[in-house]
Amino acid sequence: MSQPTSQPDSYDPHAIVDKWLIAWAERGSFAANGLLSDERPDGRPPRYIVSMFSYPSGDLHMGHAEVYSISDAFARFSRLRGHNVLNPIGWDSFGLPAENAAFKRNLDPSVWTYDNIAMQAESFRRLGVSFDWSTRFHTSDPEYYRWNQWLFLKLYDNDLAYRKAAPVNWCPVDQTVLANEQVIQGKCERCGSDVEQRNLTQWFFRTSRYAQRLLDDMAQLEGKWPNEILTMQRNWIGRSEGAHIDFEIEGRAEPVRVFSTRPDTLFGATFFVVAADADLADELCTDDRREEFETYRKQVRASTDIERMATDRPKTGVFLGRYAINPLSGERIPVYAADYVLAHYGTGAIMAVPAHDQRDLDFARAQGLPVRIVVDTGEPAPAETGVAAAGDGVLVNSGEFDGLSKDDAITATSVRLRELGHGEATVTYRLRDWLLSRQRFWGTPIPIIHCPSCGEVKVPLEDLPLRLPTSGYELRPRGGKSPLESAEDWVAVPCPSCGGAARRDTDTMDTFVDSSWYFLRYPNPDYEDGPFDPAGVKRWLPADEYIGGKEHATGHLMYSRFLTKALYDLGMVGFTEPFTKLTCQGQVIMAGKAMSKSLGNLVNLQDQLAQFGPDAVRVTMLFAGPPEDDVDWADVSPTGSVKWLTRVWRLSGDVAASRDGAGDQAVRKQVHRLIDDATTLMENKRLNVVIARLMELTSVLRKAVDSGPGASDPAVREGAEALVRMLSCFAPFTAEEAWSRLGHTSLVDEAGWPEVDSALLVQETTTCVVQVSGKVRDRLEVAPDIPEDELRELALASGKVAAALQGAGVSKVIVRAPGLVNVVPMKG
Repeated sequence: MSQPTSQPDSYDPHAIVDKWLIAWAERGSFAANGLLSDERPDGRPPRYIVSMFSYPSGDLHMGHAEVYSISDAFARFSRLRGHNVLNPIGWDSFGLPAENAAFKRNLDPSVWTYDNIAMQAESFRRLGVSFDWSTRFHTSDPEYYRWNQWLFLKLYDNDLAYRKAAPVNWCPVDQTVLANEQVIQGKCERCGSDVEQRNLTQWFFRTSRYAQRLLDDMAQLEGKWPNEILTMQRNWIGRSEGAHIDFEIEGRAEPVRVFSTRPDTLFGATFFVVAADADLADELCTDDRREEFETYRKQVRASTDIERMATDRPKTGVFLGRYAINPLSGERIPVYAADYVLAHYGTGAIMAVPAHDQRDLDFARAQGLPVRIVVDTGEPAPAETGVAAAGDGVLVNSGEFDGLSKDDAITATSVRLRELGHGEATVTYRLRDWLLSRQRFWGTPIPIIHCPSCGEVKVPLEDLPLRLPTSGYELRPRGGKSPLESAEDWVAVPCPSCGGAARRDTDTMDTFVDSSWYFLRYPNPDYEDGPFDPAGVKRWLPADEYIGGKEHATGHLMYSRFLTKALYDLGMVGFTEPFTKLTCQGQVIMAGKAMSKSLGNLVNLQDQLAQFGPDAVRVTMLFAGPPEDDVDWADVSPTGSVKWLTRVWRLSGDVAASRDGAGDQAVRKQVHRLIDDATTLMENKRLNVVIARLMELTSVLRKAVDSGPGASDPAVREGAEALVRMLSCFAPFTAEEAWSRLGHTSLVDEAGWPEVDSALLVQETTTCVVQVSGKVRDRLEVAPDIPEDELRELALASGKVAAALQGAGVSKVIVRAPGLVNVVPMKG
């Protein structure tokens, strides 16, 4: 390794970057040991630290600088503490933004994508992130998406992937389906356009089959994942206990099943509601109501699910000309089509109990329908107040169930429904199956061929990867079709089963499929016998630390957890949760608002790096607050970070070679106390406070050099070396430069985290305040473990206390060892 030897005259945050990048590369400083199948681990405990990988939409931005500064601090700390660290790098390189950008520029999406990846890779290097670059891959590489297709077929074989017609969210601008998680307040999260509802045949993964396990396995994550994320996932999964209830519909042979969390209110059902856009509503509508229903359904389909479920939206609907029969009371109740019930949630139908459900009450008041109280909650009458009585109480107007409490009535009505053959107690979930079809080009082709004779036929494994076409397609075809549909030479193929004319599936996979398992690939990205190397996964997984944004709580994180459980059931991994610990960073904002071009408050990362250097930008990010807090760039000071790093650099040149002996004990005690604090704080991820301790240590050492024991004192030398080692987690270029100025020819990354001498942490004496009648009269230096009786006698023996008493006797002595004694004199 060629070691830089020249010593500059002043601190230059830019000049030091290239020489230490070269030194790290020559030394292979950040390569994890034991990645290759023929390479044995070196005995250090493994530690796998993963950041949610980057999307190559352009060069790195301020958010990238924050999340990778956090993860790199964890990785460098772990290396210094003796761990064999795997800190990988890859790109989430398929997706809609690249396709849209390529379309605007008349480019192939791969050209746009890989140019941006090259730009980001160089920026990552110059930011000083300690990646193991041998792990690098891109999800748009055929060598990677081959295994997307392999996993799809594995799930397909095990009834976890299927295709069906379903109402979907459609973005008219981006011309593709969106998952519910990609619709924000009724608009596309990508382009902001209003989302429409369409019925399309789509591919799904059966995430709903894992709903309860996704809930139960959160026990493994308690105290290790942020509570906010766990709560968001629980709410998204939405477990509800209740009963299935079967209602007969006059003129229909089969009953219609609904789910209710409150079967105890069954006698209060005064009407029945079917989602207006459900096939059932179309089936039940009588001829004389057809025209009104068709007009209404067209209006409903123009609204998004988010709009329809809004609590402040007026409830609308039309009578379908039919009646349902209450399975317990036998009462006939009218059947309505309405907008506040969704076709794809539950069974698409509900029993409406307006006295005890606010949405039902709003609808009943709008339609002039009866409101019947069946639970006496003590609240005012809902028909008069317009507020549903949703509290607990005792059943009334409910036949044999009158007088029962809510919980007892839920059990009793569920039992009676089962006895009558009209229902049963059950559990349902809000979580829906994962919609993964996308009508876009730049994604993984779905490896299914549709044959008129054989139906759905899998692409043979030996034919994987099924590559995207390189020509003959239109990125934005007419009529809202998938771009792959326009590639006729690619689409038309013989059936692998019968040899007849068939056609490829023209949807591509949601990019969440790419990211649902990428962390399994990193330990051996060149593995060719499967999607991941079982030996590598066994050695490194589950990930010890995962760092990324909380916006992925109900998308990527949920999908990764689902796929891990599916792979566990298939015997491919030996764990059920992919990420042991999770850190969610805040956003980088400007003047209290999210950065955006439209607001004119966008801060360019490259400009900040050019002005202040990578170390100052990293320090500024991490010093601004805990990782989970937002960083307001208007409130921070990269200039202040440069000044501190300059002080550290200057200090490293001023400290002389150590002489024999321990050095000044007062300085050593301060140094080791700060090392101990910094160690605990790093373990607890309080990176901003660690930096504050390092700033304090810098001041301690500067004072020791200038007006204390001097630059040649061994304690000062020890403190300077400890400071530089710890600094390397946050400002690696400056730390390497300072380590070299201290006379070392090795790299600071190899020096280890400084050890604490526990004997120096012992506080030999502490100050005890002695009061007389609440006023301070003396201060005593005492042992921290001094007994109360001994402290009492020392206080009473004080001449200052005796003088304050002026001969008065002592009424009582209050002792709070070791810090306080209060002497109360006798009165008068």
